[in-house]
Amino acid sequence: MKIVLAPDKFKGSLSAPDVCAAMTRGLRAANPDIEIDACPVADGGEGTVAALVAATGGRFETRRVTGPLPEMKVDATFGVFGDGHTAVIEMAASSGLAMLKPEDRNPLNTTTFGTGELLMAAAALGASEIILGIGGSATVDGGIGCIQACGLPVLLEGGEPLSPTEPLCGRDLPSVLMVKHGRGSTVERVRIRVACDVSNPLFGPTGAARVFGPQKGATPKQVRWLDDALRGLAERTGKQAEARMPGAGAAGGLGFGMLAFFGATLQNGAQIVLDATRLQERLRGTDLCITGEGCLDAGSLHGKATIAVARLCKELGVPCMAIVGSVGEGVERAREEGLREYRVIGEGALPIEECIRRAPALIEVTAKGVLEGRP
Repeated sequence: MKIVLAPDKFKGSLSAPDVCAAMTRGLRAANPDIEIDACPVADGGEGTVAALVAATGGRFETRRVTGPLPEMKVDATFGVFGDGHTAVIEMAASSGLAMLKPEDRNPLNTTTFGTGELLMAAAALGASEIILGIGGSATVDGGIGCIQACGLPVLLEGGEPLSPTEPLCGRDLPSVLMVKHGRGSTVERVRIRVACDVSNPLFGPTGAARVFGPQKGATPKQVRWLDDALRGLAERTGKQAEARMPGAGAAGGLGFGMLAFFGATLQNGAQIVLDATRLQERLRGTDLCITGEGCLDAGSLHGKATIAVARLCKELGVPCMAIVGSVGEGVERAREEGLREYRVIGEGALPIEECIRRAPALIEVTAKGVLEGRP
């Protein structure tokens, strides 16, 4: 019997590789001879680097880069696949909102410069492809900080020189007149796939500033100012078409910057991960696939990895079940997407705090019960 394990993280408790390890211990306790293929997955957000490094036999790399504020320095980790050709980066590792105290959250003062430094580091290691997850950003800078760090010439109003050691922030948007690209930056030679699960354009009623600005600390006045500034950036750089594309407004406009100046493609994060891990190939000839996540609910149907796995299994005719921390409203719809069964750790009888604390053991027991025929 062959089982593929393809769980996402249990948020706030275990990484996807850790979930795989707990499932494996439980299955082996029930049947030491079972064939197990551990393939941790993610949806392009938090945990994507860990999942893809584990699933591809890769390695971690850490660099000292600029944080979300220009004066901050942070140690940011990214991943390189086992084949050495693909790198995976989470922008939240360098430009993330969670890195800032609430009183320091102001998108006029934040930058994606550190994300650009990570892209440069990956390119310097010889990566020919980069997967970039852009969730959890602290920024609304249209990607200009990232563009600057990647070595693309940025021309400012008045012709003042642009110092490479002074990262551009959201407040600098009106000063940017032109971005020259196609000039041979090492990052421009890399294929970039952006894991993006929002469809917002760069500016307008559903744009980066109006939808995401407030959660990053922008006041109503700043939201209006930033929306105008992003519109102006697109007009001055001649990239209005890219600004209107779905996902251009992701991560405060970093989606726009990657589309407009690096020729990146924006894709569903979970699908990128499933493709990168070759999950479809690994599922062939499998008797059962076990996926899972911290909370299975209606939100899982909108771009989350667990349901993406279930849909692929349904397409291939592979039985798929999930081991989850809890369930919420709308969970019954998961069955329609190919999830034949789900099991809640602790049998749904324990307080959530205890489930989080005891997650490894509870996942292990639940996985063991799958093979022993226990409900």
